[in-house]
Amino acid sequence: MVKVGIDTIAFYTSHYSLDLTHLATVRGVDSDKFSIGLGQQQMAVPPPDEDVVTMAANAALRALRSVDASSIEMLLFATESGIDQSKAAGIYVHHLLGLPARCRVIELKQACYSATLAIQLALPFLRQHPDKKVLLIASDIARYGLGTPGESSQGCGAVAMVLAANPRILALEPEYGVITENVMDFWRPNYADNAFVDGKYSSRLYLNMLEKSWQQYADSSGRGFADHDYFCYHAPVPRLVEKAHQQLAKINRHEKLSEQVLSQQVGYSLEYSRKIGNSYTASLYVGLTALLDLAPDDLADKRLGFYSYGSGCVAEYFSGVIQAGYREALDTQHHQDMLAQRVALSYPEYEAFYSFKYPEDGSYCKMPSYQTGLFRLASIKDHKRHYEKVS
Repeated sequence: MVKVGIDTIAFYTSHYSLDLTHLATVRGVDSDKFSIGLGQQQMAVPPPDEDVVTMAANAALRALRSVDASSIEMLLFATESGIDQSKAAGIYVHHLLGLPARCRVIELKQACYSATLAIQLALPFLRQHPDKKVLLIASDIARYGLGTPGESSQGCGAVAMVLAANPRILALEPEYGVITENVMDFWRPNYADNAFVDGKYSSRLYLNMLEKSWQQYADSSGRGFADHDYFCYHAPVPRLVEKAHQQLAKINRHEKLSEQVLSQQVGYSLEYSRKIGNSYTASLYVGLTALLDLAPDDLADKRLGFYSYGSGCVAEYFSGVIQAGYREALDTQHHQDMLAQRVALSYPEYEAFYSFKYPEDGSYCKMPSYQTGLFRLASIKDHKRHYEKVS
């Protein structure tokens, strides 16, 4: 069977961030609540002229830099921060990138899980058409409300992946475990700008679904914990991932992992998430990007375990093997520079970004100009968003 998987991967986030020690001071809480209790350091904050489309286009432009765009016949856009109830956000990205007209475009939604479903949808197509490629983008903005319990885990980011036969980075394996249950741990009605979450309940579900999806995966693959070298998790907050990984080891009858082993197996994958917060559909793949960029050892031929969780809920466990020469297809320096060059917001600046309102009556709004990538939201008029390339 022909190998299929991730050929290129690129990550993008806002040029603005809020340090959580600063937020802790404003909220009158101990900063350890965020840095230790959540394992979080900063949150990425989008300015008014940045949305899921601009983040997606900026990530995708980097992912396509070594790819013949004419080979892209499908664009899958995973998000739970959609900008329209009808038109797929991917259509805007398709236009901004100048992709071929012969290209399927669709938007997928199921909380933080839909990018994983997009991968599974793409793989049979690639096996049948090994000369074609699929562009998969996960892009989201996590919002819970000023002063709410979830505020400190807010963030934003996008990951773009080119999926292909004979991939340069990661070959995905066919076995998986998946489970769906109708629960209300996290949701956002159409009329709400911010998400609602039952945090403790959601954390319990995250751990329960990990065990159930892992057991299916282990039964179908015949693999155990020790057959995986590194692990990537959807990361609502990094501390939950560390707790989940300890539970996965316990499920597999391992003693409690030492801090050194825990850091080796999941630590690198959490480094970007600590700096940007939750990015919903992109979160798991932000973790993969961080692992590939930051792990000092050569990861060629190493097997990765992936846990994807979307509230509401759908959970899936699957795996992949990193390919020889993978580093040549990475964008590590660009990611490092992007994070290093971010602007730290004051609390009033953060609140102003957060509280900015787009018109809902069809009136004209020219977006204030902030630092973005190569694409930005320029204006809204007659209920239509207009994007532009940044010179």
